[in-house]
Amino acid sequence: MGDVQGVLFDYGRTLVTFRYPTDDLLRVLDEFRPRIERALGLPAPEAETILEDVLLPLEEYVGSMSEDEVDYMDVYRKTWQRAGLRLPDDLLHEILDAEQQCWDRAVEVDDDAVRVLAWLAERGIKRGVCSNAPFPPEMMRRQVASNGITELVDAIVFSSEVGRRKPAPEVYQAAIDAIGTPPEKTVFVGDRVREDYEGPRAVGMRAIVVTAHAEDEPRDGVPTIASLGELTSLL
Repeated sequence: MGDVQGVLFDYGRTLVTFRYPTDDLLRVLDEFRPRIERALGLPAPEAETILEDVLLPLEEYVGSMSEDEVDYMDVYRKTWQRAGLRLPDDLLHEILDAEQQCWDRAVEVDDDAVRVLAWLAERGIKRGVCSNAPFPPEMMRRQVASNGITELVDAIVFSSEVGRRKPAPEVYQAAIDAIGTPPEKTVFVGDRVREDYEGPRAVGMRAIVVTAHAEDEPRDGVPTIASLGELTSLL
């Protein structure tokens, strides 16, 4: 992979991993119950019920196969309503923000990520994040800043900002434009074949799948590395 000018990384399961922050989410939801009761004029469900009926069903939107990104606040509102909880938008936004802060605290940066990003910077190789994330961009960017990734990359592009999801070409193009490198001299690194290998190759990038945190084993013929640390030996 000689003559590389830029590397784009997926975010979740590539640069960072998460554990579902159940206890933290339950604590936050319990703190909001008095305000939920006042807004509804009725007793609020227990935090465990809200987690089960509202937050867990929302997980399907994180891994959506659609190439059109959703308006997450609209989805969030409708999911609460389907659970019989019609809350004002300002309260819903506060709950979502507090919920996302639970995820901010739950994120763990991959052991090799900081070293690899620094290694690329030392060699003048542009670095970017290109990720499917339906959540409000300001919340996602806060998270990336809080875990130190922001200062180690040249650009960050989330699907919620573009309105399209990988493998839609618009997302990759936005990220390529953001780091300012030609696609043929840009490498994409991620954990999923469809979004992080096939999609990037369709717009002219080279790509490789890192399997350290991948949920599925790539098929034969897809170039892989076992950890982010192995990337430096390929460039």
